[in-house]
Amino acid sequence: MIRYALNCDQAHGFEAWFGSSADYDDQAARGLVECPFCGSRSVQKAIMAPAVSGTRKSDAAPEIAARMQTMMMEAAREVRAHVEANFDYVGDAFAREARDIHEGRSEKREIYGEATPAEVKKLKEDGVPVAPLPAPPPDPSKVN
Repeated sequence: MIRYALNCDQAHGFEAWFGSSADYDDQAARGLVECPFCGSRSVQKAIMAPAVSGTRKSDAAPEIAARMQTMMMEAAREVRAHVEANFDYVGDAFAREARDIHEGRSEKREIYGEATPAEVKKLKEDGVPVAPLPAPPPDPSKVN
């Protein structure tokens, strides 16, 4: 992913994320990049300084990394707990049920379950929205 600072012809500044530089170029050429403030499609990349890390090591780096890891593990735990509490578990029938919901043959509802990599690939190719559920994080009391 790449983040660009952008400006429209009305001098509004904003940021947008793209999969690659080529993705930005393609979307801009097709008129798909639009100013969120005024709707102008005359948008240009702004000059940005690259974010380059310094060469000097910081004593705080390991502590910051540990806090970030703890925060990410907690976020994954919360997402998983929310899905398990609020979505219907459909087990290994996930691919079939997701397709049936998408195509209107089954009641619209949030589901989760298991699917093979091949099933997930086919669902995505067919436009069925799917996303992986975060794996259960290890118990913090049992981590090295």
